Amino acid sequence: MTEKTLHLAVALDGLGWHPAAWRLSRAGASAPLTARYWAGLAGEAESATVDLLTIEDSLDLQSSRSDGPDGRADELRGRLDAVQIAARIAPLTRHIGLVPTTSTTHTEPFHVSTAVATLDHISGGRAGWRPRVSARRAEAGHFGRREIPVLDPARLDEPETLRLVGDLIAEAGDAVEVVRRLWDSWQDDAEIRDVATGRFVDRDRLHYVDFTGRWFSVKGPSIVPRSPQGQPVVAALAHSSVPYAFAARHADVVFVTPTDPGHVAAIVGEVRAVEETVGRSGPPLRVLADLVVLLDETPTLARRRRARLDDLHGARFTSDAALFSGTPGQLVDLLVEWHRAGVDGFRLRPAVLPDDLTAITRALVPALRERGLFRAAYPGGTLRGLLGLTRPASRYAVATTA
Repeated sequence: MTEKTLHLAVALDGLGWHPAAWRLSRAGASAPLTARYWAGLAGEAESATVDLLTIEDSLDLQSSRSDGPDGRADELRGRLDAVQIAARIAPLTRHIGLVPTTSTTHTEPFHVSTAVATLDHISGGRAGWRPRVSARRAEAGHFGRREIPVLDPARLDEPETLRLVGDLIAEAGDAVEVVRRLWDSWQDDAEIRDVATGRFVDRDRLHYVDFTGRWFSVKGPSIVPRSPQGQPVVAALAHSSVPYAFAARHADVVFVTPTDPGHVAAIVGEVRAVEETVGRSGPPLRVLADLVVLLDETPTLARRRRARLDDLHGARFTSDAALFSGTPGQLVDLLVEWHRAGVDGFRLRPAVLPDDLTAITRALVPALRERGLFRAAYPGGTLRGLLGLTRPASRYAVATTA
C-alpha cells in the first residue's frame, strides 16, 4: 500500500530553539538582525520544497519567567518583527508559505488583517498567520491597558488561572473572527478599474463587518482588497482540549506536541472529536506534530552536540515539544511511525540555525523522498492549495447571492 505523502513545515526562531544555539551557530550572533540571514533560511527551506515557514514573535524579551526578563545575560535577547520578516522574504521566494506569529491579546485585529492580507498580495497567495495569546504580565505592561497577574506554573489548575486563560483564548477567537470577516469584506469582483467609465470600485461589493463582542467593536470594511487566497491560512499551536477547540473553530492548521505514537493517536482522536463537538464546517484541520530536532552524522555526534549545548546553557534543555537528537535517518523512522499514527505532517524546530535546517533540507528531505513520503517539486499555486485547502468564497458574497 502506498503511504500518503506528508506535509513539512519549519519553525524559525532566532538562531535556533535551544537557548544556547547562538554560542554554536555558524551564522554569527548578530545574524538574526539582518535581512540576509532570514532570506538565506527561507531560500534553504524552499530548495527542499518545504510547505511553509513559521516565524516566531513575542511582545516581550525572550525569558524563562512570566513576569519579565529573567536576568540572564548569556542567552539571545531581542528579535525583529515577524510580519516584516515575512514581507522581506516574500519577493525573494516563489513557492514556500510564510506564516508569521502575532499576539491577539494586545494587537488590534484590524491591523493584523491588513498586514497579513498585504503579505498575501505581495507573496502571490502564500501568506498565513499564527495567532497567539500573551499571558505574560510584562507584555501587558508595555501597553498599560490591562493587568495580567503572574501565572504560577505550579498553580495552573486553579479556577482564577483557568478563567484568565479561558478569557485570553476567547479573546483570541474573537480576534480571528474579526480578521476573517475583514478579509471577506471585499468581494473578489469589487474592483472594477474601468478607466472609461471612471469606476474603480463597486461600492455594493464592499461590506461592513459590523462585529461587536466583549473585546472588539469593528465596523469595516478592510482597506486591503481581497487577497489571492481569499482567506490566508490560519495556524494555531495547541497543547490541550481548550486550545484544540480554538483551533477547530478558527484555524486551518493545528500544531500539536505529542511524545510518542500512542500520544499521536490520542491527540488526533481528540482533535477530530472536538471538531465534531464545535460543529466545524469545511475541511478538517491539518494536524502537524511539532518536534525540536538536533541532527548529526551519527547518534554519538548528536548526543555530544546536545550535551555541549546543555553545558553552555547550564541545564538540560526542555521544551513544550519533544526533542529529537540523532541522525536524519533515525528521524525519518520516527516521522514515518508518527505519520502512520495519524498526523498529516510535521513542523520541525531546528535546535541550532542554520545547522539543523540544512540537515533537514539536505539529508532528511532526500531520505523522505526515497521512502515516497515527500514530493520532489512544488505543484504551483497558493499555500492553501499546497495544503489541500480550497479557496473559500467571501461570506458576504454568499449572503448577497443567497
